Amino acid sequence: MANNGEAAAYYNNDPEQGREPPPVMNGRANGNRGAPPEQQGYYPPGQDKQQPPGGYDQQQPQPGAPQDNFNMDQKQDYDQVFAIQGPKYRDIWAGLLFLATFAGFVAVSGIAIHGYATTRSGSGGGIYDSTNTFGLTTNTVICLVICVAVAIILSLIYMWIARQFTKLLIWVTGIANICLGLATAIYMLYQKYWSGGIVFLVFVVFTIICFISWIPRIPFSVVMLQGSMDVARRRGHVFIVSLVGGLVGAAFGIWFSITMVAVYVKYEPGNNPACDASGGGCSQAKVIGLMVFITFAGYWISEWLKNTIHATVAGIYGSWYFSNGDANFPRGATRSSARRALTYSFGSISLGSLIVAIINFLRQLCSIAQQQAAGSGDTLASIFFCLLGCFISILDWAVQFVNRYAFCHIALYGSSYFEAAKNTWTMIKNRGIDALVNQCLIGPVFSMGATFVAYATSLSAYVFLHVTKPAYNDDGSYTPVILAYAFLVGLQICNIFTTPISSGVDTIFVAMGWDPHVLYEKHNDLYQRMVEVYPRVQQAIQG
Repeated sequence: MANNGEAAAYYNNDPEQGREPPPVMNGRANGNRGAPPEQQGYYPPGQDKQQPPGGYDQQQPQPGAPQDNFNMDQKQDYDQVFAIQGPKYRDIWAGLLFLATFAGFVAVSGIAIHGYATTRSGSGGGIYDSTNTFGLTTNTVICLVICVAVAIILSLIYMWIARQFTKLLIWVTGIANICLGLATAIYMLYQKYWSGGIVFLVFVVFTIICFISWIPRIPFSVVMLQGSMDVARRRGHVFIVSLVGGLVGAAFGIWFSITMVAVYVKYEPGNNPACDASGGGCSQAKVIGLMVFITFAGYWISEWLKNTIHATVAGIYGSWYFSNGDANFPRGATRSSARRALTYSFGSISLGSLIVAIINFLRQLCSIAQQQAAGSGDTLASIFFCLLGCFISILDWAVQFVNRYAFCHIALYGSSYFEAAKNTWTMIKNRGIDALVNQCLIGPVFSMGATFVAYATSLSAYVFLHVTKPAYNDDGSYTPVILAYAFLVGLQICNIFTTPISSGVDTIFVAMGWDPHVLYEKHNDLYQRMVEVYPRVQQAIQG
């Protein structure tokens, strides 16, 4: 590794005069490029060379180097280049549990919708014709379908901005998020909906603080986003996967919304004719239990869809990183990586999605409890649930952070979930790529973009309820629940649309952790742009 003086001289070179290639690792001279760090002769500063880098278990085989599998004279299949090491099917129990949960959701949805359909006259066929005063009605279905439409339109506009105005995307995302969040808070406070207005106001303050702290990191993030978008433009399947995945997510959002309303219509006690329909009698306990189940299932299914898209796109970007352009780009990269995500890695993706689903489910419950406590005037309980929600959000961020890179590893090497999480983070940290990961804002920016869409869907739902004034919500008791689910629908739909682009950046970081020299040798333009805005990139490449 170069000393500080050498590094300083390198960083101060005039970019117009070009740059010398960074010093190579010991393994390069030994012909072991692309192998795991312990095989390349690389050891972190101060570590005994007789021991492997921390976190690598010598008893466990590491995946082979993908670039060593590339045939320079002919195209190969994706599965030849990214061969699976060890058992092909991993975390099978999680996959089976996911299928059982999905089957349960289908069953609950079928029974509830049947009960809703047989007594639809009481729930109404439109916005204003319902006679139901004890629970949700067709009015609510229309409200949530409008929210889904808003989420689709805004997500497509956001993706168009990302493609056409990549440099401005981060600024546009931050400013628009703050403005819409503030507008939503002010409107709710003006309408004297104090609990919702205060919650949105707290979110806005937090967003402003975060965005100000991000400003120094924007240049590097723009370079990474441009690099990801450049690949997406050349490999059009990335945008196709984004569009198809987003539409599937939107369709599930509509299905989920109808199911949620149908559960209330079928099982809410009171003067409810649906209680006599097949599928069991009515009780508040059934409503609560079924709502808990479908909310959890909704989170898990949407997370699984998002992560399946992530793993599919990671295969495309991994193929781009290790290949020499079109000459030996693996055949069927998109199709093969999708097939792997839906078969061999199905269990691992289900397991990672389950962990996030549990955390998001708890956060959803906390949000509803906080709004209800604020609405009832219980300040102490409202503060408690607000603080608990902040803690759960931090936990969610940490797990999502690990998942982003673990799923890239799963896509390329077919590892189990926990093996991928451990090996990927250790590899990235030992290479020094963690500094680049922390410098990049693409994940947080797209999360903020999804939050912007969620704000818009919540605001749409609130305006709809305020204008239509459904009889079941005369006292406003259902407002927190509907707004929370509108927020959830908007957030998840936008996350699914934007996943392919953020997946590109994540995969580049994981591939750099595997063999950073490929970035310099095969994608020198991206490397030079990264060094221009963040010179510490050279240290990661040097190893």
